[in-house]
Amino acid sequence: MAKLDRCANIDDLRSIAKARLPRGIFEFLDRGAEDEIALRENRLAFERVRLTPRYLVDLTDRDLSTRIFGAPVAAPFGVGPTGAAGLLWPQGEVALAQAAAAAGIPFTLATPSMTPMETIAAVGGRLWYQLYLWEEARHSYELVARARDLGFEALVVTIDHGLGHLREHNVRNGYQFPFRPNLVALRDMACHPRWLYNVILRTGLTSGLPTNVNYPREYRRIVAFGAATPPTPPMKTSMTWGDLAYIRELWPRKLVVKGVMSLADARCAVAHGADAIVISNHGGRALDSSRAPIDVLRDVAPELDGSVTIMLDGGVRRGSDVLKALALGADFVLLGRATLYGLAAAGRSGVEKAIELVRDQFEKTMSYVGCCRPDELGRHVIAESSTQR
Repeated sequence: MAKLDRCANIDDLRSIAKARLPRGIFEFLDRGAEDEIALRENRLAFERVRLTPRYLVDLTDRDLSTRIFGAPVAAPFGVGPTGAAGLLWPQGEVALAQAAAAAGIPFTLATPSMTPMETIAAVGGRLWYQLYLWEEARHSYELVARARDLGFEALVVTIDHGLGHLREHNVRNGYQFPFRPNLVALRDMACHPRWLYNVILRTGLTSGLPTNVNYPREYRRIVAFGAATPPTPPMKTSMTWGDLAYIRELWPRKLVVKGVMSLADARCAVAHGADAIVISNHGGRALDSSRAPIDVLRDVAPELDGSVTIMLDGGVRRGSDVLKALALGADFVLLGRATLYGLAAAGRSGVEKAIELVRDQFEKTMSYVGCCRPDELGRHVIAESSTQR
């Protein structure tokens, strides 16, 4: 806790995570695809946006709460879907879900998670489930049915990962997914005995070694020391809008399409039944030359005219980033690496610290631009010079 008390921002949590994790695990979390152009651009695009402060405004009744899918949330951001949380902290997804529930914000469980969907459902709170569509689509549809029966509020269908990724650092570090560590990686793990004990040994003795427990039984494997078999379920590389329309028929509640990076795809998502879209380039982990989501948001939001709930992720490290996204037309923001840094630093306490930091920064920035509530934000708080790209 003493270390957390000294953390003034997400980057401080990142530094603790970097020291605590084996290099390969940290870079799996922290880095992006190929030359990491998109990864850097996600941050630079936020930094280019400038705000116009307003003073002598009555800020007595500040309120960070908003509504998403018709229900109240304590802040205009939630925890997005992230894989490998169970390699950062024992039962990492449980810690993320508990922290989100305590903060009154949604948590999204990812397909490759290492905690059963049923365990997360028991945590409670606003729960969403993220779905990849596999080539053997029936297995994905089984996950849809489980999430439906367990009462998950929203299904988040990721559309930008069917072709896999080009994360060269994972190959060099021996941390391809699922992980098949080489001698360098094993030596790396051995040099981090606290992580090795807590995440691998202690978890292995209590609940078993980290495994993709929600995968079909024939594809489940130990993640940290996976052998060549069973294979990873092959992603459906030929996913179409027709597939999304079929998922829409299966899913009775809110449907979210994640990975939208153009106005054309946003309109297609709406036409095929999406209740929300997430403007996202997979955190710079897929197409390396993609635009930053915040720049895409500028173009897309004005054209949709409230026809769909707009969310955004990618590069969000501060409360001011959340505010900039809302001011440019987003309804909600998802945190990814920010909460994972907190998780790797100190488990649930670290996630709660990450949420607290972003929330407090958002409140102060919102006050600086003369607003008391998220719904008061708009393009009027963006400095005109920063609208030129």
